[in-house]
Amino acid sequence: MEKKELIPQEIIESKILLIRGRKVMLDRDLAGLYGVETKAINQAVKRNSQRFPDDFMFRLSAEEARLLSRSQFVTLKKGQNIKYLPYVFTENGVAMLSSVLNSDRAIQVNIQIMRTFVKLRELFVTHKDLAHKLEELERKIERHDEEISAIFQAIRNLMAPPIKPKRKIGFDLKEKRARYAIKKPSRK
Repeated sequence: MEKKELIPQEIIESKILLIRGRKVMLDRDLAGLYGVETKAINQAVKRNSQRFPDDFMFRLSAEEARLLSRSQFVTLKKGQNIKYLPYVFTENGVAMLSSVLNSDRAIQVNIQIMRTFVKLRELFVTHKDLAHKLEELERKIERHDEEISAIFQAIRNLMAPPIKPKRKIGFDLKEKRARYAIKKPSRK
């Protein structure tokens, strides 16, 4: 029998951000999920820094942190700066966190987070396949539109009355001379 989830998957999904082209989670969000202080996570990471290379975790720049704070409706008082730039953890970094945080809750939460990352990856692959199929369909429709337009143009051409060259009414001396090879009498 499966245990009930500690944290709803939607909450975990909402904490996964796309920064520098990577899916990551903020140290403060992870701390909240694990039920510890952000400081505790950062200390554990510092004690085990060899386990967290740059592709597992990185620190946000001041600009990224400022933009992130603004987008999450956290406002600082005028002139106040963010004291510590937050760390963000990739999927691998989050997996590594479970080895440095030795609590039952951290293990259970990590399992849920890993399942959420896997679900998002599967959704992304499905989304990518759908986008590719939609693109193919659009190309086919464009080609069919061009072909249908050509068919309509051909039908219009067939329906249009034939264009007959206008004949002049009356007698044309030049035409008659050319037809019967009549030469002009010379004036001497």
